[in-house]
Amino acid sequence: MSHHTSRRSLLTASATTALAALALGARGTGAAEAAAARTAGTIGTAKTTGHTGAAGTAEAFGAGTAQNARRARADALISRMTLPEKVGQLFVMRIYGTSATDPAPADAEANRQEIGVANAAELIAKYHVGGIIYFGWAHNTRDPRQIAALSNGIQRAALAQRTPIPLLIATDQEHGAVARVGPPATMLPGAMALGAGGSRTDARTAARICGAELAAMGIRQDYAPDADVNVDPANPVIGVRSFGGSPQAVAGLVAAQVRGFRAAGVATAVKHFPGHGDTGTDSHVDLPVITHTRAEWERLDAPPFKAAIAAGVDSVMTAHIVFPAFDPSGDPATLSHPILTGLLRERLGFEGVVITDALGMEGVRKKYGDARVAVLAIKAGVDQLLNPPDLPAAWNAVLAAVRGGEISEARLDASLRRILELKLRRGLFKDPYAGRRAVDRAVGTRSHLTEADRIADRTVTLLVNKDKLLPLSRRRRNSLLVVGVDPAAPSGTGGPTTAVLAAALNELGFTATALPTGTGAKPDPGQDRIDAAVAAARDKDAVIVATYNVTAASSQRALVSALAATGRPVVQVAIRNPYDIARLSGVGAALATYGWTDVEVRAAARVIAGKTRPYGRLPVSVPRADDPDRVLYPIGHGLRY
Repeated sequence: MSHHTSRRSLLTASATTALAALALGARGTGAAEAAAARTAGTIGTAKTTGHTGAAGTAEAFGAGTAQNARRARADALISRMTLPEKVGQLFVMRIYGTSATDPAPADAEANRQEIGVANAAELIAKYHVGGIIYFGWAHNTRDPRQIAALSNGIQRAALAQRTPIPLLIATDQEHGAVARVGPPATMLPGAMALGAGGSRTDARTAARICGAELAAMGIRQDYAPDADVNVDPANPVIGVRSFGGSPQAVAGLVAAQVRGFRAAGVATAVKHFPGHGDTGTDSHVDLPVITHTRAEWERLDAPPFKAAIAAGVDSVMTAHIVFPAFDPSGDPATLSHPILTGLLRERLGFEGVVITDALGMEGVRKKYGDARVAVLAIKAGVDQLLNPPDLPAAWNAVLAAVRGGEISEARLDASLRRILELKLRRGLFKDPYAGRRAVDRAVGTRSHLTEADRIADRTVTLLVNKDKLLPLSRRRRNSLLVVGVDPAAPSGTGGPTTAVLAAALNELGFTATALPTGTGAKPDPGQDRIDAAVAAARDKDAVIVATYNVTAASSQRALVSALAATGRPVVQVAIRNPYDIARLSGVGAALATYGWTDVEVRAAARVIAGKTRPYGRLPVSVPRADDPDRVLYPIGHGLRY
């Protein structure tokens, strides 16, 4: 098939006919849509003539009519579906490979071992899944054109079913620490970096750019933004994935991103309800317990989720955390009826799709088997089951629960209706395919890359600047050593950090040499690496050291102290959490970038060189290392020059 074939012509005649019939439903539904369109035209006229009250009434009527039309379409589809088809729509599943029908042999074998099918097309035919999630480690995201082709293959398989329903293809493209699609797609600053910038406009722009690029590749849902308020500096799973520690600031940025993604036609999923920001346990490996009272939840955790709902977020992702104040049973929120139905649905009034966090995480597997977890999640109020480790067991358990009456078919239909309405609302029935021209027009464009750099420039935070060390003078301090940690790029492309930082400084007129001393998996250098860094620093004018989550026992502290002891000025750059500075001594200047992707690292280089000024302000407080109850640097701290 030619890469220049239009998206519309990608549909076969039979699939087009079936899809149109099922999407439009009865003749009356089409009339309702036409009425909604006519109403939209009336709204525009009313607004331009200044009849605010009439326009508001017309707009509400138009929105209600469109919603009714979607509901009628969804019900028409549901009435034609078999029970296995209905159950399948509740599952969002991983699949290995770059192709929907012809993955590499190793990927096909991995699929057979884990799922019992060879490829995505077989997965859809056998289990009728409603969605697929892309991962880099599953070899789904090699490059934008391949991603678009994979998405199109998945949609062709979906539309070849007895009841053709397009899939909701999703990924975790938070940017910053979590990104599945890498360059040449545009990399943007992550959540905490945007929190440091403090601009809702930048947050919305970043989401719009991200959404436009994802949509061009056929990815129509992003599991973002993160609505957790990072209360605990030692949080091992959220950290820089949060916009910050102020509930109100986080709420404003979350709402801005929801609107930005919607402008690009991409569905959002705020996470992790009811709030994962105050935990010292990673729910990937254990079951965290949140000890907030109900009043503390209202003050700390609730505002971003309320703001997201008010902004029209499409879905809410659950957290695998125990929250005794709302449910003393010991069950994680993902399986808690009091939390998902009582709190989220009834108290907060959320009417959209509720999706679990990944069901392979240990936090949700501690108490029940993988089959039982799927049933309990639906009974708690979940609509979509994300990436169960054993799909056959989970799928068959839900099917048996409906057939046996434990889950009523009406309850199943309620979830199915919300899922189908989301797909209709985001235009999947109208245009499910991606096109090569769309990829070329949208992904990694010069305007997007330029905007990403501009946003990043407004996020770098200057924490310390003794004797006005920064910006560095190219005349007085031209020869630089860049040392420190090289974490793997979140998307698998880009980096390494020290090399990118050195190259950026060289482009700005310095002579910089990179000497990595650790990795993300092993950030703490041995004595041999410390000695090598000290030896290399002796003939340099200044040293830049990238640190990564410095702990009390971290030998990164010894590295920084040894470099400072050489008498060379030391500039420390915290490339993940901004709390490192509390445990370091001897630095002349300290910056926080909140991420180590190339866009964030290059922005730090521009600040070091004085090409741009440091505009960022801490979105979280940095506690003292010797007394965590006392604040070293408060929210809002940030120096200027």
